[in-house]
Amino acid sequence: MEFINEIVANENYTFLVVLVIGGLTLWFLPAILALFFNRKHFKYILLACIPAGFSFIAWGGVIVWATTGKVIGKYANKVNAES
Repeated sequence: MEFINEIVANENYTFLVVLVIGGLTLWFLPAILALFFNRKHFKYILLACIPAGFSFIAWGGVIVWATTGKVIGKYANKVNAES
């Protein structure tokens, strides 16, 4: 807690802005990844990021969901083509 008080007391606003932007980027990283890997579920993943940020396990699950979108579809199409 002293670290936070020291940062605020020094009035280093640039560092605070960078810290907040970095935190938000990390919090919504699954949504950013969903833009590239799972665009169909982007809205749902974006909404899931809000509460999932409070739990590392839930956040990890949303990361997996965001990054496996095209992979699942690719393998499903491959299985259907072989049948």
